[in-house]
Amino acid sequence: MSSSLATVSYIGATILFILSLGGLSNPETSRRGNVYGMVGMALAVLATVFGPRVTLAGIPWIIAAMVVGGSIGLYAARKVQMTQMPELVALMHSLVGLAACLVGFASYIDTSVVLSGAEKTIHEVEIYIGILIGAVTFSGSIVAFGKLSGKIGGKPLLLPGRHWLNLLGLLIVIGFGREFINAHGVAAGMLPLAVMTVVALLFGIHMVMAIGGADMPVVVSMLNSYSGWAAAATGFMLSNDLLIVTGALVGSSGAILSYIMCRAMNRNFVSVIAGGFGTGGGAAAKKADGEPAGEVTAISAQETAELLKDAKNVIIVPGYGMAVAQAQHTVFEITKHLREKGVNVRFGIHPVAGRMPGHMNVLLAEAKVPYDIVMEMDEINGDFPEADVSMVIGANDIVNPAAQEDPTSPIAGMPVLEVWKAKTSIVMKRSMASGYAGVDNPLFYKDNNRMLFGDAKKMLDEVLGALKG
Repeated sequence: MSSSLATVSYIGATILFILSLGGLSNPETSRRGNVYGMVGMALAVLATVFGPRVTLAGIPWIIAAMVVGGSIGLYAARKVQMTQMPELVALMHSLVGLAACLVGFASYIDTSVVLSGAEKTIHEVEIYIGILIGAVTFSGSIVAFGKLSGKIGGKPLLLPGRHWLNLLGLLIVIGFGREFINAHGVAAGMLPLAVMTVVALLFGIHMVMAIGGADMPVVVSMLNSYSGWAAAATGFMLSNDLLIVTGALVGSSGAILSYIMCRAMNRNFVSVIAGGFGTGGGAAAKKADGEPAGEVTAISAQETAELLKDAKNVIIVPGYGMAVAQAQHTVFEITKHLREKGVNVRFGIHPVAGRMPGHMNVLLAEAKVPYDIVMEMDEINGDFPEADVSMVIGANDIVNPAAQEDPTSPIAGMPVLEVWKAKTSIVMKRSMASGYAGVDNPLFYKDNNRMLFGDAKKMLDEVLGALKG
């Protein structure tokens, strides 16, 4: 393949990637967006493998690597449950960071490219920054994977003087960067490069460990952005225009998504990075005298079914508990049954519901819930006063009235779904434990609220059975 044909293929792939991002911005066009992305990636890979920069001797090695990687990806796509998607995404981000590090070291020790003067300095700066971003992305994503999969607790690890530690790490990176640029020979530059890599790895671990479980959706989108910039840095190291453009697209879209997530939590990005709040799930709140914070009214599955039968307007708010219980298909069956009986059923989705952006939308789409009844928080919040029943399935912090009623609450000012304004609200939970923010929820004690305790899948199956019976 000639260089001009490879360039044209890269331009076509770039256009397809842009169309893919546009399609993924809406549930109704997301499938088409995925197709654009897959076609664009296939075009980019073919243009690279058969392009002028790859020799015939290298093609078998590349194909072998693609077969191994593709097999792993196919296995993951078939075996990984939808509830495990957040940790899978974090793991994929770590691989992008690792690739950037490996490419950086390979580019530095590559003796086939001889540069001098300003060109050499620019190339070494690209390598240094690329490895820096890649190392932070790699270690940070590994920690995020641990938190999302439950292998690491959600409580933020706030070390004494952590900001001074971060500043010290930055100064070390800058200092060794100067030594790296001024080093004479590969051997002399390898030490400062290795020290910087270790510092960057430690910084990635420290940064994500300091972020609490309640901020994990921001972490996922943030690492998505980092992986994009790592890919762009790899593109600079390899002089590959497509990698630069693609990485910039992913990096900028991830940054925008992080901003949207922060707005949805009434927090700024710096405060999340400096040390997010949240726990791995706490015990029920107590008063100063040790008594429960309030009285709750329990409800049975049969009584829940009766309330749904008599309702005209129902709003369902799914949360991470629905994902854990894998109850989305039963939720769809209940929705389908109620709609056939003339009940107006809609879904209210908070931007940070679940453990990654769009987590609830993905689960509901998998269960074949119609897109047109899945509403964003801003679209549906004003409709709760007209709802007969608002049903919360495994959500906690995103429906907490303390965000509006208690200015001293850690989540004060955070936009929430106002489920308590419905005629009756029903909250499905396993227990009275607090959510990932570690904040008690006054919703549980309101007069018009009912608590349906138990595993979401089991209880919803009982509700469905009572509805059909």
